[in-house]
Amino acid sequence: MNDNGTATVKEFLNFIQYERGYSSNTIKAYEGDLDLFLNFLKIYNESLLEDFSKIDRQTIRHFLGKEYEEGNSSKTVARRLASIKSLFKYLVHVEVVLDNPALHVKTPKVEKRIPTFVQSNKIKELMNLPDTSTLIGVRDKAILELFYATGIRLSELVGLNIGSISPDERIIRVLGKGNKERLIPFGKPAKYAIETYLKKRGHSWVSNQEIPLFRSTKENRISVRTVQSRIKIYLKVVLGGSDGASPHTLRHTFGTHLLENGADIRSIQELLGHSSISSTQIYTKVNPKKLKKVYKEAHPHGS
Repeated sequence: MNDNGTATVKEFLNFIQYERGYSSNTIKAYEGDLDLFLNFLKIYNESLLEDFSKIDRQTIRHFLGKEYEEGNSSKTVARRLASIKSLFKYLVHVEVVLDNPALHVKTPKVEKRIPTFVQSNKIKELMNLPDTSTLIGVRDKAILELFYATGIRLSELVGLNIGSISPDERIIRVLGKGNKERLIPFGKPAKYAIETYLKKRGHSWVSNQEIPLFRSTKENRISVRTVQSRIKIYLKVVLGGSDGASPHTLRHTFGTHLLENGADIRSIQELLGHSSISSTQIYTKVNPKKLKKVYKEAHPHGS
């Protein structure tokens, strides 16, 4: 791969990491997308790697076409385009190029899937599934309770320390996407589950505040993969299969149950840490009964 192209992308990745505070997962996604683009340019027209200002929208369209030919979904292709747009936005900013050619390429339409969630009458069953006679079971129950109580992302949960939680106020401090901090309240069941877990492993709320809240069996910070595999075990039981059995399902469940019980969409957006209301509006599709109830109560001819 041409060093010039690689160096340019590296500068961009450094910029979004150190100047914009993007998470490591986001940076990896950008890096993967842009590596594919550079590899395409090497075959398509290697001279473009020497001068990014010569890359035009037709070149980008050819790249996206190749991605479709290789069987990638519209969602994946849309993300590839978004990565290229961000790269060129940066290059315009640092005056390497005058124009962002990706702005003139139409974003593929991505059909938003209605998220899977756990029904309200299944929550108690879910929380009773972990074997609380073991440390792992007590930990898993605390994780389930906290996911459901706060709707935090998997990466956010894994990054929590003991000091991330104010037990008296029952507030959790989360560092979300773009290093944006948000405060989320949680209830007594989650507090009790976490206290029980900390006590079982010999810690408390006043232990070293930098100690990871959730640990692996090797006493390290719990990994994303471990949480995914453990949560999947329990969700498969209440969902009746592995479809949608992931930590994100509990985030969707949090948002859906809030809406079902009268929370307004803006409050849900803030709690979930969505930068755009459009991300939160998917929950209105999940809950047509709620919408029908609102319609009947609010519309003059609704009854």
